Amino acid sequence: MLTETRSLVCVIDDDAMVRESICLLLDMLGLQCTAFADCRSFLDSPTLPHCECLILDVRMPGISGTVLQEILKDKAPHLPIIFISGHGDIPLAVEAMRKGAVDFMQKPFNEQVLLERVEKAIALCQERKLEARKQLNVDTRLADLTPREREVLDGILAGLPNKRVASQLDISIKTVEQHRAKAMHKLGARNLADLFLFVASPARREKSG
Repeated sequence: MLTETRSLVCVIDDDAMVRESICLLLDMLGLQCTAFADCRSFLDSPTLPHCECLILDVRMPGISGTVLQEILKDKAPHLPIIFISGHGDIPLAVEAMRKGAVDFMQKPFNEQVLLERVEKAIALCQERKLEARKQLNVDTRLADLTPREREVLDGILAGLPNKRVASQLDISIKTVEQHRAKAMHKLGARNLADLFLFVASPARREKSG
């Protein structure tokens, strides 16, 4: 259960009754809930970095829900969005999901279904944050490598034998082995399997793709 973590869910809807009913529902689950009448208020709020699930209306005055979704791709890429709308149609739902929303629910929605989807969204957010922390660790350690160590590492990750790496870099095989050992030590890799798991994380594969 998520009741022990007191995860924060944010609700953005220009209808006060909708905001109040959703927050009351989430409170029953033991979740924190902060509501906003418009997207600008949410963007300016200090709670944004702590939000683990955003329930977002599509059509609102000022910044629309779909525009906010684009803004949050850079500002809070870990944050799962559940769209709600009283005017939603299939093309709008498909577009929102294509751009990364985790769900799209049309008002009036089933309360139990909403709760289940919020729980899944929070779990997804926590997974994304954990992966981001792991990736930061990878990037920090990679930045500590010397240019030559990185060249040797790139050759190894490309599947090249030491002899081929030495030939490409115009250095001896022994020097390749030395740089390889130093690079693996800095990265905390005990063997090649560790090295591939450490460097080829999901986030890094996504960036390279």
